[in-house]
Amino acid sequence: MKKGFYLVMIAQALSSVADNALLIAAIALIADLQGPDWMAPMMKWWFALAYVVLAAFVGAFADSFPKGRVMFITNAIKISGCLLMFSYQTLGSDHHSQLILVFCAYTLVGIGAAAYSPAKYGIVTEMLPPHLLVKGNSWIEGLTVLSIIIGTVLGGILIHPSVSDMLLAHSGIAQFAQTRAEAAIFMIAFVYLMAAGTNLLIPLTNVRYPKQQTNPVKLIRTFGGYVSILWHDKLGQISLAVTTLFWGAGATLQFIVIEWGAQHLGYRLDQASVLMGIAAVGTVFGSILAGRVPLKRALSVLPVGVVMGFAVMLMPIVRETWEVYGVLLLVGALSGFFVVPMNALLQHRGHVLLSAGHSIAVQNFNEQLNILLMLAIYSLMLWLNLPINVIIVIFGVLVATLMLIFIRWNRINHRANPNLESTIGQHGHGQALKP
Repeated sequence: MKKGFYLVMIAQALSSVADNALLIAAIALIADLQGPDWMAPMMKWWFALAYVVLAAFVGAFADSFPKGRVMFITNAIKISGCLLMFSYQTLGSDHHSQLILVFCAYTLVGIGAAAYSPAKYGIVTEMLPPHLLVKGNSWIEGLTVLSIIIGTVLGGILIHPSVSDMLLAHSGIAQFAQTRAEAAIFMIAFVYLMAAGTNLLIPLTNVRYPKQQTNPVKLIRTFGGYVSILWHDKLGQISLAVTTLFWGAGATLQFIVIEWGAQHLGYRLDQASVLMGIAAVGTVFGSILAGRVPLKRALSVLPVGVVMGFAVMLMPIVRETWEVYGVLLLVGALSGFFVVPMNALLQHRGHVLLSAGHSIAVQNFNEQLNILLMLAIYSLMLWLNLPINVIIVIFGVLVATLMLIFIRWNRINHRANPNLESTIGQHGHGQALKP
């Protein structure tokens, strides 16, 4: 692995730590402002909406400049969102307007994340050859999930009564922050600054793409063509369907675990955030094990997704701490093991058919669109006051059923084209765009 690849991983980890810590701080802020339960997942909904709305443009942006610089610029947008959230009391005159500001601030962070992602993943395909993509993705995903653990736990720690009291008692923090949420956001801003500093150290890859389109209408039309190319590719469509399901399910599971911790286990938010970290620890182990799966064998992990759906349905029947941790570790490990090879295969096919930035933008568009759908359904179920354990069972059945459909779909593709797997590992990029 090249030195620049490790800098990408460090920058991504720091930025992801801040994103996840800020999510916990924002949820705590909504609770402090007495917002309804459905408001937290809807905040994440607006975060995901940025990916969908900007999908046609961020790929071109990522491929127009050195990706390390793109990561720096987009990280600066995240910092702006963090600072806007920090200023909720100054800019908002009452609880209602302050809640709107929290939504706007986290949406701004989502805009930064949407533009950051094509650069983050695209630079991996520029730095590494195809045979190292699964290993590279294993590192990236493992470290990303580790950063989710650290960020989630960090957010929980920062809003814990004893820690927030200690922070607010510090003279250097007290002159800027008056509440536990402000103190937490203040500290999280420094993590974003460290990520920005690391972005500037990422070396140039010297990969150049054709001049990118700037006309918005043409960009949207062209992006629609890119989406069609990946969905019609027999390998791309399976990996895209699986990763789309995974990220939608993963984003929803974050909020399910928090609500499950409160309703089923009687946990506070800072305690429930630890549960999210436990599941993420399992994902790290699964991601590490997945690093042993060759790219050509990526499709062999599809049945693991079915098992994960059934594993989720164990959550309503456990109460003891060791049982709770065991189930969450299992769910995390299964998800990490099956998504890393799928993500690597999708990035490989996207890079070969399109380009690094555009293929990741297509991936993000589909994944975030599913996050919007699944979070909207989850928010609706909360609004209908469905018990959290009923929601969990519905969630698990949905994941297992869809994975069985994808496995059947993959078999049909291979039956129609027995030589399909021979196309895995091809070199070059933009093959589908050449006249």
